[in-house]
Amino acid sequence: MTQTQNVSIARDLLAALAEGRHPEAVATLFGEDVLFEIPGDIGVLPWIGHRTGRSAVAHFIASTRAMTELLTFDVEEVLASDARAVIVGELASRIKATDKVVETAFAIVLTISGDRVIRFQMLEDSFAVSLAARA
Repeated sequence: MTQTQNVSIARDLLAALAEGRHPEAVATLFGEDVLFEIPGDIGVLPWIGHRTGRSAVAHFIASTRAMTELLTFDVEEVLASDARAVIVGELASRIKATDKVVETAFAIVLTISGDRVIRFQMLEDSFAVSLAARA
């Protein structure tokens, strides 16, 4: 893939999420065996950790929509190489169970093969997320 194509794939993903598409529909942008990784305090929130498959993507989207209220999601830049796209920005969300707000910078690293994302890594302030999720 070219850098331009990878930026386009990243923007397609962002658009699908912003439009509120069904989690399974968003998951079709990913390879069947996608590696899905969000490092952090495993067990605090259901999407933290390492998983595989499109079902992990759909679970992440459904869980975050059910358990958080997105307050802001600002994309500062989408960078790309021939193998990856990186979405850099800042977000704020409210954990519904605790009513606590998390504000964090983030980087989403998408490894791309063909026209599908084969690895998703989200890097954020996992300590702040863990604290906000605890009662």
